[in-house]
Amino acid sequence: MSRPAILEVDEVYPLPPLILHPFTESASTVRVLESAKASLSMLKEGQTEAEGQSDLERQLLEGRYAEVRMLFYVGKDLFRWMDQCLDTCGRAPALAARDLHRQSFAQLLIKHTPADVEEKLKSWGVVEYVRIFSRSIGIYAQYMEPPPRETLQNEFLRHYYRYADYAFASWRDLRKSPQLPPENFPFTLYASGEYTRMLERQWEESV
Repeated sequence: MSRPAILEVDEVYPLPPLILHPFTESASTVRVLESAKASLSMLKEGQTEAEGQSDLERQLLEGRYAEVRMLFYVGKDLFRWMDQCLDTCGRAPALAARDLHRQSFAQLLIKHTPADVEEKLKSWGVVEYVRIFSRSIGIYAQYMEPPPRETLQNEFLRHYYRYADYAFASWRDLRKSPQLPPENFPFTLYASGEYTRMLERQWEESV
């Protein structure tokens, strides 16, 4: 597929901030860690002891499901932000008829991440943010709510990240949407608690 055309604009159009809500519950985090350990143990030990392997398999699948849920909620935040960006740009006369879609803002976030956003993500310890964001979009694009565990095949959970990658690629290619030059479409990143505190300070200063 050919690369999307770069949108040619002369002005700067600040986008709404991307606000990520906490998506890690302590129990879910533990399950993810146990899943990683189980995966390593299964690789090291092979399939020698059936009972031990069944426990490891259970831990692995529980952790994979916890990952799917966490990525779903990240995707929910990303879709909310993309819709806010569409609304903001739709109010600018020069952009209203430029055929922008969610895909333009997803590519801006994932492929042309502003330096300050990338720096902040890394300060949070989020290094593989490209995979996290793309897989989050792939998962959220398919579900209105996190799918119940009993509706998912074990084989899907073992390799959900492959399905999520393909789902994102399919979603990305649904619309031919222009590529946004990052210097013309800046935005900032906040954790929800951080953003709330910033608003509180602004309100206090305006009184």
